[in-house]
Amino acid sequence: MTARYDTAMTRLRAGGVMILDGGVSTELEKRGAAMDDAAWSGRVALDDYQRLVEVHLSFIEAGAEIITTNTYATSRLVLERAGLGGRVEEINRRAVEAAFEARARSGRDDILVAGSVSHMIPVEPGGYGPDLSRDPPKAELCAVFEEMRRLHERLGVDVVLLEMLSAPTRMEAMFEAMEGATLPVWCGLAARRTDEGLRAWHDPDTPFADIAAMAAGQGFHALGIMHSSAELIGAALDDLRAVFDGPLMAYPDSGYFEMPHWKFVDVIAPGRLSEMAEDWRSRGAQVIGGCCGLGPEHIAALSPLRTA
Repeated sequence: MTARYDTAMTRLRAGGVMILDGGVSTELEKRGAAMDDAAWSGRVALDDYQRLVEVHLSFIEAGAEIITTNTYATSRLVLERAGLGGRVEEINRRAVEAAFEARARSGRDDILVAGSVSHMIPVEPGGYGPDLSRDPPKAELCAVFEEMRRLHERLGVDVVLLEMLSAPTRMEAMFEAMEGATLPVWCGLAARRTDEGLRAWHDPDTPFADIAAMAAGQGFHALGIMHSSAELIGAALDDLRAVFDGPLMAYPDSGYFEMPHWKFVDVIAPGRLSEMAEDWRSRGAQVIGGCCGLGPEHIAALSPLRTA
């Protein structure tokens, strides 16, 4: 673990609040970066490196103390579909370097760099709904996720951040791939609300409380709810607190996705986000930020929540 990570965890264990960045990929698109039909934002580190650095820097300048690498869609599983299977290591390295460069340019050596790892599989253009029937075999998933974990370990991020986990079978593979990790791991889950209550985003037949319990037993340093509507964050935090006594994370999305584009429709106002985040903090959230659709203006609105 890095010294900056130890300092951050000491702060969280003492009850402090840290600010996470917003949606890196969607901010890239908002600023004109091209999205790929097969890899979404996965090739931006190759094609638009300086814009990626500027996006990270803008979140730091808005008050983020944790920035997330643009590696949500850079696993071999996704990049091979885009014809980039031979450049997996290069793309991930450049994405991490962009975050490191932004931290250096900010003059803030205390900024944590979180290496994003998701259980995303290729999505057809125009699609976004969960389709677990297309999942690769578990052994292939494990190998892909372990490769991502090892890449982030070699590249030297401060923490591995698992994002949008909500498909139980993929989660099992991800958790196996994280065994033996030499870096600390945080885990972000995703939820949706149905007539039956709060459910796993990718598998509406599974109660959110069930995937919360799955993740709570993995020894992660932090657990959270992300890429989910702001209106359900509070209830999800309650489910998480029932099974996990460590730091909780809360970072919602706003708008919706149609591969490969984010639709900035009815995006929550920064002031309203800040008001809701006060409630999340009262429910135990200590790492607070935004996901897809939320930009530096939202992080600036959240920054007053930061405490030592």
